[in-house]
Amino acid sequence: MKTSKRLDLAIKKLYNAFHNNALHPECCKQCAVGNILDNKDSWKHLSDHHGATQLNYVGNVHQALGRKFNGYTPLELLQIEATFLKACGYQLPLHHKNKKPKNPTDKDILFTGLTEVITLLRKLDNIPNIMDYTALLKTQPKHVLI
Repeated sequence: MKTSKRLDLAIKKLYNAFHNNALHPECCKQCAVGNILDNKDSWKHLSDHHGATQLNYVGNVHQALGRKFNGYTPLELLQIEATFLKACGYQLPLHHKNKKPKNPTDKDILFTGLTEVITLLRKLDNIPNIMDYTALLKTQPKHVLI
């Protein structure tokens, strides 16, 4: 199956971060978007709060100019991060008073977050889910003879 270059690179970076213990939801350089953007935190200036899905003035300017960061628009980056944080068990936006997991670097929590992020990345690029088995289980109704 053919995928986009940005999807391939993002998945490789997230896979490496997961297996090298370099994935941390609360760190702008080590979260899902931080890893996709080569461990840079400049993306955090696109919104006013970590986990927010609304662009601020800077984010809107970059979006309006059609800028992309490693292939993703500012709005897509915010969607990716919000998806990751929600799937990891955070209440958004990220704030010390909001709900969060007891151990944010637990492998099971991170795996759940990455699964949701990959689902979103795939949808952003209109890539079907190759693991979807529901079509295989569908059966044609049998004609009943009475």
